[in-house]
Amino acid sequence: MTTGVIVLHGFTGGSFEVRPLLRTLRERTDWLVEVPVLPGHEIGGRLADVTAEAWLMEAEISCRRLLEKADRLIVIGFSMGGLIALYLALRYPVERLVLLSAAAKYIAPRMLMKDAAVLLAEPVIRQFPPNTFYHLYQYKLSHTPLRSAYQFTRIVRQVKPYLGCITAPVCIVQGKKDGIVPYASAELLYDRLGSRDKQLVVSDNGKHHICYSDDYGDWSQTVLDFLGNG
Repeated sequence: MTTGVIVLHGFTGGSFEVRPLLRTLRERTDWLVEVPVLPGHEIGGRLADVTAEAWLMEAEISCRRLLEKADRLIVIGFSMGGLIALYLALRYPVERLVLLSAAAKYIAPRMLMKDAAVLLAEPVIRQFPPNTFYHLYQYKLSHTPLRSAYQFTRIVRQVKPYLGCITAPVCIVQGKKDGIVPYASAELLYDRLGSRDKQLVVSDNGKHHICYSDDYGDWSQTVLDFLGNG
């Protein structure tokens, strides 16, 4: 049986936001892993010209492409990607769902820079070229129009009324020190999702970029166990 995994990045972000988890999946599993770049988020992309529908469609295209090769579908979403993951779970046979700092309550885009600046000082970031993280955020956020932030809120409003219809087993990972997506967002998802099998994993010191938390090794093992590859 072939397992396929879609990993969805966040608003104004990219695969660098979930890079530690991608490395773990590739080193410890033989699963097929897809990391779509949402329209407007590519280098030089124009977020102002992109709608929420374009982000959802790109995720759906990746989902359909993966289902042609995989028998088992897992979807992992970070921040806004968590909301898109929920959208996919409403429309496709998602076997397992992982939500990382999922933004079921509106994020404050300008706070992303503060979180990214803290990460820049962390040893785990130093192994990557600066332009893959902090400077990329700096450019994107300084060029992010209000219209793009509005498109994000449209996804939230589209998904939230149907949380009770989502029944796929779900693991929610949330940092207690996330200054961008409040902890209440994780509690809301845990309470409202229709899944019978659901877990809420709390990172006491985790900030928004949860994959770079100091307890990443602990909660990532919990996620692997949940996904069936412990």
